[in-house]
This record gives sequence, structure tokens and C-alpha cells, in this order.
Amino acid sequence: MQRRAYERVTSNIAARFYGESGEYAGTVTNLSENGMFVCAESICFPFDFEFKMVFPIQTEVLNIPVKVCRITKTEGNYDGIGVQLLDQPQNYKEFVSGLRTSR
Repeated sequence: MQRRAYERVTSNIAARFYGESGEYAGTVTNLSENGMFVCAESICFPFDFEFKMVFPIQTEVLNIPVKVCRITKTEGNYDGIGVQLLDQPQNYKEFVSGLRTSR
């Protein structure tokens, strides 16, 4: 079994993102320095699809480019995506590090 490069931190953060057919909202349920998992209803992006996550941290909002690397489906409905961050802004890394140390 392959291990993750970074340990995931459990979260409950509202985020917005934009795909080919519009704007979506979801909840980031876990994250790390290079990825996150987003729960969202009726979302079905293809693998390797790239888009921007609008992600709030403290007093600012980041637009982070990401790529789909996992898709989940429950009872026939697509309900989540795992994404890899294509760029990890320093303030995002510090935010994740802060979440990790506050546990």
C-alpha cells in the first residue's frame, strides 16, 4: 500500500470551485500540504481535470490551482473529489501546519 507524502489533517472548511459547467460549493474534509478532499453533491469531474479552488484562510482567500486525482461515489451519486495542489502558496502551507500543531 502506498503511503501519502504528507499526513492529512481533518477539517471542515467551506470552499468554492469552478468547473466547465459552472460554480460549485463543497466542504474540505481533510487536507495536507499538497492535497485535499472535497465533499460536494453531484460533482463529476474527470481524472486529471484542472481547475481553481477558492479557499479561505484566516483573513484572505486563495485561488489555488488543483488537479483531480480521486473521485468518490456513494449509492450511485458522485459526492467527492480528491485533488492535488499544483501550486502550494506559502501561506497555505503555514495554514495547514498551524492546523496540524493545534490538534
